[in-house]
Amino acid sequence: MVDRLTPERRSWLMSRVGSKNTSPEIRVRRSAHALGLRFRLHRKDLPGTPDLIFPKYRVAIFVHGCFWHRHQGCSKASMPKTDVSMWQAKFERNVERDEENISKLTMLGWRVEIIWECETKSAELMKQRLMSIFSL
Repeated sequence: MVDRLTPERRSWLMSRVGSKNTSPEIRVRRSAHALGLRFRLHRKDLPGTPDLIFPKYRVAIFVHGCFWHRHQGCSKASMPKTDVSMWQAKFERNVERDEENISKLTMLGWRVEIIWECETKSAELMKQRLMSIFSL
């Protein structure tokens, strides 16, 4: 299948994809705050710069995009049709880096949780997920 966008337009579009303050991340923050949980954002001194950390509980949460971090079984984790080998290598490195960061954080005494983009769609499910993480 041929890409409908020119390489320049595709490059520009992909450059717009942010790593901080994404919609899924904001939905997690909103739910956590509504539950009375207090957190810090993007601690650069921790491996992988977790999206949210809860110092009181020693919990670090990563809000992962299903496409970029390869959420198993999720329809959003599709493989692009063009330049498959480049994308495969990129995705494998993302997953590898995620595992390294989780391992480092665990060794530092943090409990690491991953919340997937697709899990943030429902406010009620998000609330239940956070309650289970923090045993509320």
